[in-house]
Amino acid sequence: MEHHVDVLIIGAGISGIGAAVHLQQSCPTLSFKILERRSNIGGTWDLFRYPGIRSDSDMSTLSYQFYPWLKSQTLADGQSIQDYLEEVVDHYNLSTLIEFEKQVKAANYDTQSKYWRLHVENNKQQVEIWQARFIMSCTGYYNYDQGYLPNFPQQDNFQGQLIHPQHWPADLNYQNKKVVVIGSGATAVTLVPALAKSGARHVTLLQRSPSYVAKVSAQDSTYQLLHQHLSATWAYRFVRGRNILLQRIIFQMAESMPKLTKRLLLQSVEQELQGKVDMRHFTPNYSPWDQRLCAVPEGDLFQVLREGEASIVTDHINYFTPSGIQLRSGEHLDADLIISATGLQIQLLGGLQLTIDHQPVNLGEKMLYQGVLLSDVPNFALMIGYSNASWTLKVDIAAQYVCRLLKYMHTHHHKEVVAHTDVQQRTQQGIMGKLSSGYLQRATDIMPKQGKRLPWRISHNYLLDKFILKYVSFRDKNLSFRD
Repeated sequence: MEHHVDVLIIGAGISGIGAAVHLQQSCPTLSFKILERRSNIGGTWDLFRYPGIRSDSDMSTLSYQFYPWLKSQTLADGQSIQDYLEEVVDHYNLSTLIEFEKQVKAANYDTQSKYWRLHVENNKQQVEIWQARFIMSCTGYYNYDQGYLPNFPQQDNFQGQLIHPQHWPADLNYQNKKVVVIGSGATAVTLVPALAKSGARHVTLLQRSPSYVAKVSAQDSTYQLLHQHLSATWAYRFVRGRNILLQRIIFQMAESMPKLTKRLLLQSVEQELQGKVDMRHFTPNYSPWDQRLCAVPEGDLFQVLREGEASIVTDHINYFTPSGIQLRSGEHLDADLIISATGLQIQLLGGLQLTIDHQPVNLGEKMLYQGVLLSDVPNFALMIGYSNASWTLKVDIAAQYVCRLLKYMHTHHHKEVVAHTDVQQRTQQGIMGKLSSGYLQRATDIMPKQGKRLPWRISHNYLLDKFILKYVSFRDKNLSFRD
């Protein structure tokens, strides 16, 4: 079975759906399809099913600018985000353009024909051949099959249940059970209050080191006020613009005044804890935004800690016991259920094997031109979001850039574009910037690298990127076009 399209989008999550809408609106003469390995759209929001799953970015910027989020929710639960994405698919009639249960196993670019040839496995384990002139990889950057689960000492001794949130069992019963959540990131701080308020006997957050945690309002009062006098769309536009500016200001403040930013964040936490929890559990040993900030709606984590429904322990695991976890300090944590919220496994391109004339492509040696085009790989865009702001902000303008590029190529009768690596520009820092999060540090060798300066430097600055990607010329010595 062979299929031919002009553009192939891999992945039907936030990035892929957004890319499809931009192609549909800006490049109506081009044929395209979305290949999705799962049986439903949504990506992350269809995969993760643990209690309390929600966004950690505000919905005014996590949503698409072309399809506003017209609700006052600041952080939305996973099902609401999934519903929103389904609305987008329905509104733009994308359902017939999505091929479900189609996993791309390998993609080879033939420099003679200037076409990608992809081996795709369907739900019957049959191999389909797809050909495309251009590929937009919208698979995100983590492994959907396996989260990061360390091999804890003597973990087989534990007689309870050990799970990873990425693979939450639908029938998991945690009612009236003692639960230990291992981790200190967004997943852990989401799970603890959700479990504590929905039937667990007691929940303990066990962390090796603290993270920065900040309270955010569940509802946007500015949106609610503006909506009384303006249309929902105009209220959304105002709040979106404000939040984009606030994200940038907070990040720049953390970069330029880390001590002040740290003091303000910790003062806010101290007020929330009301002297009932030791501040050492919320005082990180790194500067703000060296790792992502964890947002808690209405301070729900602080509330369950204050009220004793949950507790927090900062310590190292010595080994697992039949009834829980023995800590290095000598303390023992009793547990019926242990949840290892220990992060993600990085995997780019959904794990497909990428080759050019059947020669393997080493992603760890590549860079991203304008944060979009994979260097030395013809006709290939890698859609990667921001590390310091909403993912959608970046992939939205990246998709617009690709559409502009495709129209330029059509106008000038070009079949191929290649961004050539300037080796002297390459650094050893990954494309996600200086974040020190464990899952990114573990993936240094396989992630494309940052350049020293534009167009190879990933700015993680939406306002700058929006201007550049909208207006930058394609007549650039780093780009080569072929007919």
